[in-house]
Amino acid sequence: MIVRIMGEGQYQLADEKLDQLNLVDTDLEKAVSANDEEGFKTAFAALLAFVRAGDKVPDTELHDSDAILPPGDSTLAEMRELISGDGLIAG
Repeated sequence: MIVRIMGEGQYQLADEKLDQLNLVDTDLEKAVSANDEEGFKTAFAALLAFVRAGDKVPDTELHDSDAILPPGDSTLAEMRELISGDGLIAG
């Protein structure tokens, strides 16, 4: 699975990590839905850290992304506009 963090690049995660990724994404969705600023910051940082723990795809390579995350400096208000009922990660 390839995940892009906008403004940063792409990361490859093993397909078997999808369930874990969805758990972290669910925490983010809950914090955004509750308008919980601190919970949002914690959950979004955890989501980005999880993705960054994957293998960085060299900038010279371009792959279709399975998921695209907003930049790390995104605000709760910006995230509220982006997030759907399924979170940022489909599945």
